[in-house]
Amino acid sequence: MLVVTEGCGWTQVRGGRVEQICAGDVAWVDPGGFHWHGATPTSAMTHVAISETAEGESVQWLQKVTDAEYRLTAEEKP
Repeated sequence: MLVVTEGCGWTQVRGGRVEQICAGDVAWVDPGGFHWHGATPTSAMTHVAISETAEGESVQWLQKVTDAEYRLTAEEKP
């Protein structure tokens, strides 16, 4: 779960649309879901990330989104 505390950013669940998230928004990813999140090219974003543990398993951090992947995402936004 992400709780955006200031600014705006983007998040995307694998295979889904890029969604804008702003201060006051809460973004949820189902357990086992893959996602990324971050600021936009024109806006900073701060957030609180809350992760749960189930059956002894907690969040698994994956690779960072590359600058090239991020630029592609930025081009898709209106």
